Amino acid sequence: MRDPNAVLIRPVISEKSYALMDRNVYVFVVDPRANKIDVRNAVERTFGVRVDQVNTLNRKGKATRNRRTNTVGHRPNTKRAIVTLHPGDKIDLFES
Repeated sequence: MRDPNAVLIRPVISEKSYALMDRNVYVFVVDPRANKIDVRNAVERTFGVRVDQVNTLNRKGKATRNRRTNTVGHRPNTKRAIVTLHPGDKIDLFES
């Protein structure tokens, strides 16, 4: 079993992820080598909730250009996990 802190990197903070929180759906950036079972176990152990469903997606990093030297680079590739919780469970990420 993998360490939950190594699987979950950070939550995604965006308007779309905030809208999904109302429906018990949370989005995390995860380790690219993690599978759905690793993500499920990490969320359950870290936050003490029950997970109903995990969807993952790989996002390719955008190509970037340096204006001064005109060299081409790219942003890093990331993997995201969209986690649906059991009805009645909740993760208090940003509430104080």
